[in-house]
Amino acid sequence: MLTVITGASGHIGINLIENLKAVNRRIRAVTHKNNSVLAGLGTELVAADVLDPDSLIRAFKGAEVVYHLAAHISILMDEWEQCRKLNIEGTRNVINACRQVGVKRLVHFSSIHALSQHPLDAVLDESRQFVKSNRCPPYDRSKAEAEKMVRQAIDNGMNAIIINPTGILGPNDYQPSLFGEALINMATGKYPILISGGFDWVDVRDVVEGAIRAEQQSPPGAAYLLSGHYVSVRDMAKMAAGILGKRSTQLICPMGPARLCAPAVTAVAKMIGRRPLFTSASLNALVCNQNISHARAAQELGYNPRPIEVTLKDTLTWFKEHGYLRT
Repeated sequence: MLTVITGASGHIGINLIENLKAVNRRIRAVTHKNNSVLAGLGTELVAADVLDPDSLIRAFKGAEVVYHLAAHISILMDEWEQCRKLNIEGTRNVINACRQVGVKRLVHFSSIHALSQHPLDAVLDESRQFVKSNRCPPYDRSKAEAEKMVRQAIDNGMNAIIINPTGILGPNDYQPSLFGEALINMATGKYPILISGGFDWVDVRDVVEGAIRAEQQSPPGAAYLLSGHYVSVRDMAKMAAGILGKRSTQLICPMGPARLCAPAVTAVAKMIGRRPLFTSASLNALVCNQNISHARAAQELGYNPRPIEVTLKDTLTWFKEHGYLRT
């Protein structure tokens, strides 16, 4: 069975390839800019761009399953156009290409950020409404619009399913991801001050296993929220430092003052050529719902995310073994 993956060189993509190879899938990895990490995986590589419909048609030809992972991941408030193009227009092109070449099943990776976090005191599950306000980060709004598009395609007869993971950590994070970089900085004390708040963190290996089970056995239109465990930033830093044999001594800044400082800190990061991690959008994510339910996935897929302590240990060990983490 030929399975095509867009965004194959990303954190989820690399882990997905490893798991699909274990079940003897023939894999075609769609690459756009970065394919160096894919070179040694024994996977067919094809150059394509989600903004180029013809290239997608060529890439999807003969495929029975397409996993759509490609996206512009952003924690900046001024990147609506980039998010709109890659996340909305790109998804539209993927849907159309799947239809044109007769792909039997599309697995669309959405995000927890597509769903409204409020009300914070109510359980957040697959029934939660999409984010709507223009005050929400561009990434959140674009992922919501893309998921709506997939749901409309399902209503029109497309065999597709939707996966909404929370904050992903885990091994094989080559770039590294935004969350991976933040974890490295927390673990090594590069953040002298931490922000109050937290997030729901999930292991990439659990997300990939859940997505594959859903692809194999779920009916068209199924959607699964693949969450893990809520952990505060302070506790995350303590656990990470402890794994490295260190002591977390960072101070905690309340959210109010942090929000006031975020625009200036983001501007400085841009000026010196660093990827901004401390932004208004990233702070917005830390004021999140602490009751994100994966009950549907547990019941229908046997989904059971591993303890966060295991994820942190394995992730930091991988970063250290691959030269990303020097202690």
